[in-house]
Amino acid sequence: MPLSVYDVVMARAATTSDVFNAIAEPQRREILMLLRAGEWPVTELAQELGMTQPGASKHLRVLREVGLVRDRKAGKQRLYGLEANGLRPIHEWTGGFQQFWNESFDRLDMYVQDLKQETQGK
Repeated sequence: MPLSVYDVVMARAATTSDVFNAIAEPQRREILMLLRAGEWPVTELAQELGMTQPGASKHLRVLREVGLVRDRKAGKQRLYGLEANGLRPIHEWTGGFQQFWNESFDRLDMYVQDLKQETQGK
């Protein structure tokens, strides 16, 4: 397989099979933010985000393929919503940094307390 074809195939595969690659795209993150409020039809999502309906549909397809979004037919339109279980890998990975941030803030609190004591002692 030529390198140029390999790059395109591998980029597509990574984007559509990996939650983290899927959310690396800023417009997909915007879609997820909007879907937090509930289900949206693709036409309204596209309008809200200032993109074409086919463009929004492509992003939604990627998000659906990695399990972050679900869809259902409602009359003549298709509604998209968040899929909570699909968010689990993101939550678990980012949750691993909680201890780091807690310790960093604890050190900052101690530093601020030390500064206060120094200025009060003068």
